Amino acid sequence: MKELIRMVVVLSTITGLAGLVLSGLKVWTTPIIEEQVLTYVQGPAIKKIFEDATNNPIADRKVMAKPGAPGETLFIFPAIKDGKLTAVAVEAAGKGYGGMVGVMVGFDVTQDKVAGISVTTHKETPGLGSRIEDTSFTKQFRNRALDKVGLKKDGGDIDAISGATFSSIGASDAVKQAAQWYMALKDDIKKSW
Repeated sequence: MKELIRMVVVLSTITGLAGLVLSGLKVWTTPIIEEQVLTYVQGPAIKKIFEDATNNPIADRKVMAKPGAPGETLFIFPAIKDGKLTAVAVEAAGKGYGGMVGVMVGFDVTQDKVAGISVTTHKETPGLGSRIEDTSFTKQFRNRALDKVGLKKDGGDIDAISGATFSSIGASDAVKQAAQWYMALKDDIKKSW
């Protein structure tokens, strides 16, 4: 019986220490991972959308409360030209064939239209679903009214990629989600810059 108690105490101590080390590593690495995502994933996507911005949208980003999700936040990335806010970008995700499709969506704040999109992350089938990254697909969203960013089969203006319907739906759903957040935050965004 003593040996059983000793074994339980030793195993409990080892698992407790392992849990403590793992939680410490998570706390230590979280800011590093976030910085890497900003630099190597979101940054290039934002540059594709805001080619003529005179500021650094990553450095000028602000955190706002995510509409409809208490306690959650969003990064809002501004594009400033000649000292005026011209556009903002928000990242959203939609369910594709291989998992979630992350899309950075830029919005023209003067016309309330989509300025452009860039796919940030996905696990779609290479050569098929991955074509959501192609300019032939993403350019369809440029200067599109917010209520027309859905696929044509759903009443929108966007052509789905042949053979990659789920990937197209995921990208379109991400844009629609970002548009909802933008519309809910539009007044606060315009006041912030």
